Amino acid sequence: MLKLIKALIFLVFLTLAGITGGLYWYAHHPLALGRDTVDLTVPRGASMRAAARLAGAALPVIPEILVLLSRLDGRDTRIKAGSYEIANGITPQELIDKLTRGDVTLQELTIPEGWTFRQFRAALQAHPGIRRDGAWLDDAELLRRIQAQEGGSATHPEGLFFPDTYLFAKGSDESEVLRRAYRAMQRRLAAAWQDRAAGVPLATPYQALVLASIIEKETGKAGERPLIAGVFVNRLTRGMLLQTDPTVIYGMGERFDGNLRRRDLLADTPYNTYTRAGLPPTPIALPGEAALRAALNPARTEAVYFVARGDGSHEFSATLEAHNRAVNRFQRRQGG
Repeated sequence: MLKLIKALIFLVFLTLAGITGGLYWYAHHPLALGRDTVDLTVPRGASMRAAARLAGAALPVIPEILVLLSRLDGRDTRIKAGSYEIANGITPQELIDKLTRGDVTLQELTIPEGWTFRQFRAALQAHPGIRRDGAWLDDAELLRRIQAQEGGSATHPEGLFFPDTYLFAKGSDESEVLRRAYRAMQRRLAAAWQDRAAGVPLATPYQALVLASIIEKETGKAGERPLIAGVFVNRLTRGMLLQTDPTVIYGMGERFDGNLRRRDLLADTPYNTYTRAGLPPTPIALPGEAALRAALNPARTEAVYFVARGDGSHEFSATLEAHNRAVNRFQRRQGG
């Protein structure tokens, strides 16, 4: 009888050892996917069991064993939602590591400086890796969803989002990316406002954002932004009209056909800085950090005029007479 018990114990031991060895071999055996990579998407709220079933449908794995392996090391409740790129040769253990670590496939979206919010939103909605959860919302409702706090801009999103390259998990919500861009702009605007020069004629950070957006649209040369800012600050201080074409173009909206005419400069809109004094009511684009810094730390200059030289740079003048000479010189050059 004792021999029989010992034999049974030995048999159980061998069985457990065999099962353990088999599980270890399975957990660390590379999976042959039949291709370089396979995409696996785990929805929000999915359990490890549900994720394992999804994996079993896309990969040569046994879902029940995946669940068992994850339970053995206490990670069966740590599954993270997202889209995963599974490479050929991955082991089941590495797959569990990936799913519980949240090693999701990252997508990328670049928003250039000077884009409008309309362009930003169109890029979001066209991106295949972004879920269009806000596609049906108007601008005001979208701003409420991302908890934008600006007073005058509560229904106008222009300028509130920082132009940058954003990385995010495939399947991220449109509003999530917008919220990140909004918070990024808030941080940079607050930092620039904190470091503003004394005497800058801007009462609020939002006014700085408006001016920065104009600076962004007036020049693509980083080195000129403080000078452009200096001209506009001089004009604001002296009570002169800003007379900047980009604000007029923004006010025209979809009516602008690429050609700004004299009648457009005379047609009054809230954004026509040839007919209305001071800053326009909102930003006209998404300014970058250099434009923000320039608006709040303008160059000290006597210039109140500038004209494009035709090579991307500008000629700055302190008097109307000098400006008219520069206009004649550079307009003739541009005309041939």
